[in-house]
Amino acid sequence: MRTLMKFNIPVEAGNQAGSAIEETLRQTVATLKPEAAYFYPEAGRRGGFFVFDLKSPSDLPMIAEPLFRRLHANVQFFPVMSADDLAEGLKKIQSAV
Repeated sequence: MRTLMKFNIPVEAGNQAGSAIEETLRQTVATLKPEAAYFYPEAGRRGGFFVFDLKSPSDLPMIAEPLFRRLHANVQFFPVMSADDLAEGLKKIQSAV
């Protein structure tokens, strides 16, 4: 399932993490092989998101734990759709009515 993972890192934890931020994000990219990855400041914190294919909900701990443990990050997951997925879903609604 196409999933958006949004994260942000508290300032103090990020400052203390130093090079662990780069290493942890690099490992996360290698694990997820995301179709998109963006990084930005959010409410004064380091933040970003990845869009990737979540193969199983049981993969969530493996994905999130390094961010929790190393960076004290807040991590959220959201199922998302492409425009084509949305169009297909809307067609299903029309045919069901």
